[in-house]
Amino acid sequence: MLKFYYAPRTCALAAHLALEHLGAPYEAIALNFAKQAQRSPEYLALNPKGRVPALVTERGIITETPALLLYLCQRYPEAGLAPLDDIFALAEMQAFNSYLSSTVHVAHAHRVRGERWTDDPAAIEAMKRKVPQSMGDCMALIENGMLRGPWVMGERYSVADMYLFTIAGWLEGDGVDTSKLPRVLEHRARMLEDPVVQRVCALYV
Repeated sequence: MLKFYYAPRTCALAAHLALEHLGAPYEAIALNFAKQAQRSPEYLALNPKGRVPALVTERGIITETPALLLYLCQRYPEAGLAPLDDIFALAEMQAFNSYLSSTVHVAHAHRVRGERWTDDPAAIEAMKRKVPQSMGDCMALIENGMLRGPWVMGERYSVADMYLFTIAGWLEGDGVDTSKLPRVLEHRARMLEDPVVQRVCALYV
């Protein structure tokens, strides 16, 4: 059985939603970040990155959200949560997920994890002040082109929707002017109509 490590208020939500939508048999293990459980010797022996999500499979551990999402889609292809039959569309989905991971998530992290980049308190505060603009700019690209509608890939629902939903949940906390993102907010509201999303989100508060 798969083992899935997660923590509330983290990007692990995206892969968690995928596991539930796929109906995959798995054990969910919550880490208490307030008690630094992600830095415990036991967890670091499993995942030296000390982060979530992490998925333990019979062949080893997988980390990084885009990798987990693709792995799950390929392991359970019958669910149709990725365009596995179209190499170009699959690459487009991966490009979207990679943008969320490498650019949008990093912009958000400048508000809550500034110590990853500098030890200078003034620099950390400067990064925090930049986040409403940097996150807003990132999401504007999604709003004005990358989000095709009604779903990220157009008419086809995919794991990219779960990932966008996860990051869109951070916008207000990041000080982003969401009035400029009506399509992103509509997408988020549509996702929240799903009972599966509601059930999993209850674990992330």
